[in-house]
Amino acid sequence: MKSPFPGMDPYLEDHWRDVHARLIVYICDHLQDQLGAGKLRARVEERLVVEADDVAVRAINPDVRVFESARGDEGGGVAIAAPAAEDQTETYIEIIERGTHDRLVTVIELLSPTNKLGADARRAYAIKRQEVRSAGANLVEIDLTRAGHRQLAAWPIPRSHRTTFQACVTRAHDRSQPRAEVYRMPLEQPLPVIKVPLRPTDKDVTINLQALVDQAYRRGAYDDIDYTRPPVPPLSRTDAAWAAELLSVNRTG
Repeated sequence: MKSPFPGMDPYLEDHWRDVHARLIVYICDHLQDQLGAGKLRARVEERLVVEADDVAVRAINPDVRVFESARGDEGGGVAIAAPAAEDQTETYIEIIERGTHDRLVTVIELLSPTNKLGADARRAYAIKRQEVRSAGANLVEIDLTRAGHRQLAAWPIPRSHRTTFQACVTRAHDRSQPRAEVYRMPLEQPLPVIKVPLRPTDKDVTINLQALVDQAYRRGAYDDIDYTRPPVPPLSRTDAAWAAELLSVNRTG
């Protein structure tokens, strides 16, 4: 079964841990298919996130990375636990080039509310983003969640591109004249294909975001979602009115 929404289904945010995990694996496989039999390899890794009262306290490492070469020591850090805090891991992807020295090429972040809820989490994410840029790497940010404070590398986002969901691509070779490619993702439209830059001499690979979200919905068996209730978190007034009409047509069609 397919979601009744033409793009990102806002009801999936209530199941984000499962959806995030599925999308990371699907993105990894999707990228590896395009990388082929060359030196680049896509790998799924993990990061530690500490939560307290549904607010992220600390987050370590990016969601999706693109690397050259095999890694030596695994990076990481220590999450400072707080009372009643809950530890969890979120997966990310590394693409490495075998036979070189761990040069970071591209980082892809599939943002979660844990990146966006609470000042400490936002600050930790901003530091990670700056570290990526300081390393001379490309950055791809995909935000399919609505909870929390959105912060992308292109912020402030032009008003015309402040849609329900967003993506942003910052290329490493543009550091002298920083600019970002911002993808509009309105609720009522299918998700776009995102270009993922690698090394300057490489052709971009892509993420067919809509196809992968549809796959996550189908394989996650989300046909049991109750669309008669509002999604969590609630939609904006404009989006809620549009969604109510869409779902009403689907129920009577």
